[in-house]
Amino acid sequence: MAFTLLTILVVFLITLFVNIPIAIGLAISGMVVVLMEGSIPLSFFVQSTFGASDSFPLLAIPFFILAGEIMSTGGIAKRLIEFVQNLVGSITGSLGLITIIASFIFAAISGSGAATVASIGAITIPYMLKNGYTPAYAASIAASSGSLGPIIPPSIIFILYGVMAGVSIGDMFIAGLIPGVLMAVALVTINYIISKKEGFGGSENFVKQSFWKSLNEAKWALLAPVIILGGIYNGWVTPTEAAVVAVVYSLIISVFVYKEFKVSELMEVFLRAAKVSGTIMIFVSAASFFGKVLALKQIPQYIAMVIADFTTNPIIILILINIFLLLVGMFMETVAAVLLFVPLLLPIVLPLGIDPIHFGIIVSINLSLGLITPPLGINIFIASNIAKIRFEESLKYFFPIFMSLIIILLLVTFIPQLSLFLPELLSK
Repeated sequence: MAFTLLTILVVFLITLFVNIPIAIGLAISGMVVVLMEGSIPLSFFVQSTFGASDSFPLLAIPFFILAGEIMSTGGIAKRLIEFVQNLVGSITGSLGLITIIASFIFAAISGSGAATVASIGAITIPYMLKNGYTPAYAASIAASSGSLGPIIPPSIIFILYGVMAGVSIGDMFIAGLIPGVLMAVALVTINYIISKKEGFGGSENFVKQSFWKSLNEAKWALLAPVIILGGIYNGWVTPTEAAVVAVVYSLIISVFVYKEFKVSELMEVFLRAAKVSGTIMIFVSAASFFGKVLALKQIPQYIAMVIADFTTNPIIILILINIFLLLVGMFMETVAAVLLFVPLLLPIVLPLGIDPIHFGIIVSINLSLGLITPPLGINIFIASNIAKIRFEESLKYFFPIFMSLIIILLLVTFIPQLSLFLPELLSK
């Protein structure tokens, strides 16, 4: 058992070292075990990879990605920002606050952290720079706000976790609401503290509209998360069907209401969404094969036994898992991390009485922080590029922002009801 585990790790690390894509590295690592074992037919690879992608719940992922692309291009993100700007006025740090609130709302439509940064940050970062915000802070707050994307439902991570863990995706969506709000509150608080200290003021360079005019302009954008999430929570549509509704709704509003989306742009938007979706599905297929190989060799049970020999204290185990996932998020793409480590970690926490829904939120918050932690930190790369600064320059304000989110992670980890209260309430 230990030899098999060591072999898998060595092969996987070699593939990473020679710069083979992670998905291909997972497939190679699993295939090495299959060839060593001899009793597992090679057809198992084809069956596992095809079976993993042939999943109705996973169809939600490409549709939510497509909806996010359409909303970014069709003026929905812009109107959300204009509405929030009129809502918060010119208070201290208002442009940072606008970025956080607009990202929160957009995350409830797109389900993606990177899409949230690219859509909202592309508009708010230039305005922050014009109003005296430093490029480092503008990039930091936009990148951090994008970390709400994987936590605010509908979330691509929640969909993947639900499929991998065999739990209700709808329950995962509901469970993410309170933790997502707490993360947003933490960002709002730290934004005010830093803005007060640095003297970052209001938003004079925004075109000021009346509140009611901006609300009227944004009403169709604000209705999007209500329709999507309301349909799921009321049982009218499944998460997959809601994703299709999001695409149709965003296309209608962008083309016929806001009239900022040209039919000629449709092919380009489809290609961008297909590129991202295809990458994710390759990960899903390869990780499913890898996970099934591990399960056949009873690797998760072996790891669980090793940890149990070290400690059976659930608090210590959760702390170790949090540290491990934070480190994973620094070096591995979020989707790959969910698909690779959820099958390994679930057998460890379930015997301790930890609810799989609660654990899913813990995993998701940890990996969402990976979006803003170097060296991977895709959100920081996107925001730094928009702010036209080097990646490392944006890290000036990293520590206080990151620590505010770590506090929320610890609260969610050790107060399970923050995740479970709403699912339990709505199930009664």
